[in-house]
Formats: sequence, structure tokens, C-alpha cells
Amino acid sequence: MKKRILITGGAGFIGINTANYLLTKKYQVILFDNLSRKGSEENLKWFKKTWGKQFAFIQGDVVTDRTRLNRAVADVDAVIHLAAQVAVTTSVQDPHHDFLVNAQGTLHVLEAARVSLHKPLVMYASTNKVYGNMDHAEVTLTDAGYRYKQYTAGIAEYHGVDFHSPYGCSKGAADQYVHDYARIYGLPTVVFRQSCIYGPHQFGVEDQGWVAWFVISSLLGRPITIYGDGHQVRDVLHVEDLARLYEMAIRNQKKVSGHIYNIGGGSQQAFSVLGTIGQLEKMMDKKIPYSFSRWRPGDQKVYISHIDKIKKDMGWEPKISFDKGLKTLVNWAQSEEKLLKRIVG
Repeated sequence: MKKRILITGGAGFIGINTANYLLTKKYQVILFDNLSRKGSEENLKWFKKTWGKQFAFIQGDVVTDRTRLNRAVADVDAVIHLAAQVAVTTSVQDPHHDFLVNAQGTLHVLEAARVSLHKPLVMYASTNKVYGNMDHAEVTLTDAGYRYKQYTAGIAEYHGVDFHSPYGCSKGAADQYVHDYARIYGLPTVVFRQSCIYGPHQFGVEDQGWVAWFVISSLLGRPITIYGDGHQVRDVLHVEDLARLYEMAIRNQKKVSGHIYNIGGGSQQAFSVLGTIGQLEKMMDKKIPYSFSRWRPGDQKVYISHIDKIKKDMGWEPKISFDKGLKTLVNWAQSEEKLLKRIVG
């Protein structure tokens, strides 16, 4: 009998893609989501149309619906915890809500898992923002954007955390709680410090999901604002590669339990903001207008994940090139133009 997997934030971009991937692998999937994020209801409708009754859905909130959450976690083999407040700018505007969702919500998930007789594996989607703005790392400006002078292969897990912004603090606190529950309670947990994830079903907005936001804005003729000088670099990872990693972790629970991994496209899939716009212009055969504004709190000139640890432990590495992956996002956006106009406004 295939394992039962609970995905919190299951109707979100990463959640719905992960659920889709797991169902193709014959897992039993339960989605847990409060449907508060724009696009989540549309994702769920698409998923129901695609999979019918082959999955379960529970509408609930990891902060306020603890009883419902405890019941959902009680008889599953693994929890992929994706439910979160995901934007730095939103965290600055409302740090209390940010803390409740990201830190307290994660603690509720951990407690539900701790009291469960099944002791499910808890996989936590953390963020590269736990490393702060990396002021200590010397960078140089190249034709391809900013690059680290010393850390040419990227930032590894041994780098000290330096929470910057309320978002960095709340995700960082949750990150450490998840890691510590493995040490203190023996609960199988793994932390994935994820870089920029992109792909279909991503209703990106200006302050979160920048690759999707660029695609959607270009398609709908919305203005694009670049915060900073446009030379900032991120490593990018297609959501299907991430879903494949989650599935591998489920199969390799003993190997990954208690570990923290940096997850992203790595140095081979790292691109600047301006470079990405240029790539989109070629792909969409149109000029994309944009303007500049000042840097935002916690913005990093460059962040690239060093992914050797996950390669060594699980044999995982990205398979989908940025060009190919970006095309899947563009194709999805073009096929859902009417929906995007309604959702994005």
C-alpha cells in the first residue's frame, strides 16, 4: 500500500505541483489549505478536474484549526509543510501575522506530528532568506550579474544564519524548530532551504514569485519594477525538480532525517534579473518595459545554493534547464490569460 502524504498549503503553487507529481507515483495525497492565497481556489479546481476523487482535501488553517490539523496528521506517513506567509514586504507590513503563520503554524504541525503514533516524516520548506543579505560575502559585478568572489559554487549549509526582515526571522525560527524536533524528540524531520522556485500554476505577485510575476506582467502588459539595479542573481529551480526531491526524501527517510539541505538550481542555473527579462523577451518575441526602484529590506545582491550535500546524500540534482522550464511557465500563463486577468487584476 502506497504511503499517505499530507501537504499543508496544498492548493498553493508548490503544493499543487507536488500533489500532481505524487499522484502520478501512486501515493495517497491529502491537501490541507485555507484557500486564502490568490489562485489557490483555481488551482484546486484544476486539480479536481484532473484527478477527480483520487485525493482528499481538508480546508483548514495551521494556526487556528489545530484540532483539524491534528486529525489530518494523525494517520499519515509524511507531511510536506508548505503553508506559509511568503513575502518579505508583507512581513514588514504585518510582522505579527507573519510570525503566527510561519513560526507558530509550523510549531503546530510539529506538535501534531510528535503526538501521532505514526511519527510521520516532516519536510519543511524553508528559505535562503535565513542567511540574511549576505553582507559579509564579497561580490563582484560580471557581465552575467553579481557573483561571489569566494563562494563560487554557492552558499553551503555550514554558513551561519543571519535572519534579516520579519520574514527571515519567522522562517528561520521555524527552520530551527523543525531541525531541533529531530534532535530532542527523535521525530523524523528534514529542512529544505529553498531558493527561487518557479513553474506552472504560480500566481506570482510583485513581492513573491518574481519569475512568474515577470511572465504574467509581460503577458498582461503590467508594469515591472526592478528593486535594486537588476544585476542581482538568483539560482532558479523548476517546481517539478522540487517535487521529485520531495518524493525521493519520502523514500529515503532514514537518510535525510535530521538534516538541513540547501535546494536550488545551483551555480549552473543562476541568472540575473535583467538577464531573465532578456530571455523572456526572446521567448515571448516582445520588448518588456521596466523601471527601477530602491533595494528592499533583506535583498541579497546574489544568492546561489551550494547543492553538493543533497547530491551526495540522495543523488538528486536539477534536470530541467531554465530555458525549458521557463517555457512551461510561459505556456501555462498564455493558456490561462483570462484567468490571470481576473486573479491578478
